[in-house]
Amino acid sequence: MSTPQRRTNSGFGPRTTAAEVIAGTDLSGRTVIVTGGYSGLGLETVRALAGAGAHPVVPARRPDHARAALADAGLGGDAVEVDELDLADLESVAAFAERFLATGRPLAILINNAAVMACPETRVGDGWEAQLATNHLGHFALTNRLWPALAAANGARVVALSSTGHKLSPFRFDDPWFRERPYDKWQAYGQAKTANSLFAVRLDALGRDHGVRAFAVHPGGIMTPLQRHLTREEMIVSGWMDEEGNLHERFKTVEQGAATSVWAATSTALDGEGGVYCEDCDVADPTEVGSPEARIRGVDAHAIDPDAAARLWAWSAEVTGVDAFAGAPS
Repeated sequence: MSTPQRRTNSGFGPRTTAAEVIAGTDLSGRTVIVTGGYSGLGLETVRALAGAGAHPVVPARRPDHARAALADAGLGGDAVEVDELDLADLESVAAFAERFLATGRPLAILINNAAVMACPETRVGDGWEAQLATNHLGHFALTNRLWPALAAANGARVVALSSTGHKLSPFRFDDPWFRERPYDKWQAYGQAKTANSLFAVRLDALGRDHGVRAFAVHPGGIMTPLQRHLTREEMIVSGWMDEEGNLHERFKTVEQGAATSVWAATSTALDGEGGVYCEDCDVADPTEVGSPEARIRGVDAHAIDPDAAARLWAWSAEVTGVDAFAGAPS
């Protein structure tokens, strides 16, 4: 049975930092992978996990750039392992996973953090829309290929970063690539974030009997390199900042933004649970439809629907050619 989408009363909140969430946790000897773990939320996530004794692996499209960024953040040398990975290239995903599996290490935590947001229309591979290809399908293929290492960890967790962007669009099974309708960068982002959440729902259903649990996470509004495709004017119109550049009060620091990922990856409050969407260091409430905060709080039903999650998994396996659970009961 799925874990109910209801709060655990974790004692944490929107202003809790990743360091506060993980205080007292010992991850010594555990290997973790954080995609995009060299900037923004990913970097703070890596910092927290490394501080608790974990050995982080950071796959990056530009490994030298990632190593320099980590070194500048005081995480250079042997503190963090860096390898090459381009999530938009399934051959690169396969090569990275093969290298990792060859080390024979169990994988205790996988945080699918890397993302692109609201980019101009971009096509990759076989004409795939870039936000869906990178944010969802790259991570889908990566997780499936790393499955042996996750299953070997005796209690692994997978965290998929979604966002309130999921509220902008359900998954459009009729035209996921925007080939039949004009491209809309926000609908494309919304669809990809819905896919991230549905991925966690289905992975948890498939993986729980093997001791692997999955969670979707909304980190909150944070100013990071994720906004690189947005103009200042767009962010003002969206209410993210005022004319002077002052951020809306609901925005978090990167330390606060990384906290929910770290909480979902490590909290004992989630032992035996999974397949839920989390925000503000707790399991999120279902969206209160029609409420003033419906756009910015809670999880919409379409993002945690188990039937849509199973359908998305089957579609993703078909288009990527990867499925660690091929033949598993539906």
